[in-house]
Amino acid sequence: MSSLLREEMQRVLFRPAKQRLVEFIEIEEPSHGRHFLCASVAKNKEVQLCIVHCQMSVPLKSASKRSFTKRSCIQECYQRTEIWSLKDLTLIDGRNPDVDDPCFLLHFDEVRTVTAISCSAKYAIVRALVALSDRYCQRSLNLRNFDWPYIKPTSFYSNKGDCAVLSQICFYAINLVCLSMCHVPLDG
Repeated sequence: MSSLLREEMQRVLFRPAKQRLVEFIEIEEPSHGRHFLCASVAKNKEVQLCIVHCQMSVPLKSASKRSFTKRSCIQECYQRTEIWSLKDLTLIDGRNPDVDDPCFLLHFDEVRTVTAISCSAKYAIVRALVALSDRYCQRSLNLRNFDWPYIKPTSFYSNKGDCAVLSQICFYAINLVCLSMCHVPLDG
């Protein structure tokens, strides 16, 4: 599903603007419709972050007074509501690394609160932004309150995103099971 959505947004919204959509996550916003936080790269290598609002269908009156038809125009359903440059991003604050919280703060001239649909989505976009900043802005992105191993895995875990996180959790779980099965002699 996400690959189809990525292709559609690329075709409808980013390609006409001569940009390449690199990463996106679905976010929660107070207004109706679906919302996405997107990271894209322009032909001039400028990296942009934007909030995209997608309102899928618009009820239109038909010839009959009693019936309504729903029709969506793809061009009109995707709309960028906020746009920032990655080079203007001074800090990403994960708020609390010890709690499963999908909310994080983007610090530009003003602070923008973003709530991802999951913690894994939050970490996926932050990993992408760190890589984009390293590559195109030639600077390290300032991060606060994130679990660093999930952002930049150690050399043992290659940067495979959520797969690395899942394998690391499984590794810890297996170790806990093995330790719980070990017999500890009691001195009496």
